Amino acid sequence: MTEKNEFTIDVVRIAKIAKALSHPARVHIVKKLSAMNSCCYSGDLVEELPISRSTLSQHLKELKYAGLIQGEINPPYIKYCINREIWEEAKGLFGYFFNEEQTPIRFNSQAKKNSNKIKI
Repeated sequence: MTEKNEFTIDVVRIAKIAKALSHPARVHIVKKLSAMNSCCYSGDLVEELPISRSTLSQHLKELKYAGLIQGEINPPYIKYCINREIWEEAKGLFGYFFNEEQTPIRFNSQAKKNSNKIKI
């Protein structure tokens, strides 16, 4: 019987990030936050997207789970920012995936820690 290989950390991270970006609303949110040098309130996002507040909340939850964004609660508001460290890692991973970057990917300790918990 042949021994099966496990997925590498970089493959698992790419899949997790790709899953988080698998909806146009999430792509829009990440694009907007990555272009800003500040944070954005969820109320501002719901005004510019064709989705309900509860749907937006679910999309934000998925992006947070992947580590792409981080939220800060200032009752009654929630402010969201891009997680620059993870965003840079994501860009490097996708560059590697599309063969634009030939160097090995270096992971931060949080990515290694979370890779065991990833559900694909």
